[in-house]
Amino acid sequence: MDQGNVSATLTVAAPAASVFAVLADPAAHAAIDGTGWVREAVDRAPLTEVGQIFRMAMYHPGHPDGDYRVANKVHVLDPPRAIGWLTGQEKDDGRLEFGGWFWRYDLTPLGPSKTEVTLTYDWSAVPPSIREYLRFPPFGPEHLTDSLHHLARLVSGSEDPA
Repeated sequence: MDQGNVSATLTVAAPAASVFAVLADPAAHAAIDGTGWVREAVDRAPLTEVGQIFRMAMYHPGHPDGDYRVANKVHVLDPPRAIGWLTGQEKDDGRLEFGGWFWRYDLTPLGPSKTEVTLTYDWSAVPPSIREYLRFPPFGPEHLTDSLHHLARLVSGSEDPA
């Protein structure tokens, strides 16, 4: 997967506004992810504007600390059509640093109760210095499809996001 991005698409049995509301809720992100890497929202306010920062508690066995935090910056917000964020970290001095990868969801209504959702993970702007020690993408090809199925279950109300 050297193209710099990967995406998956799924039709969800819910209106676009309902799907968007779940995606804009950081408390739902751990359940959407489903890997156990995304633990919980540190900042739980709904995502409402471009430039908004929200932090997530994370865990990965390959991370030097195991448990860590990411700082995400909303860079796309077009309710109920698109939402996306850059992922980075907060330095000890409070400065935010982003590595060049982002997550984006594009929603296309297919009538009043169905939405086509495309999830894209893009790492095309990651500099060579980061690519030397991080593999992209950091997950297998099934991850995005699995995440979309988790999202569909959350939107249908069969899974609790918190």
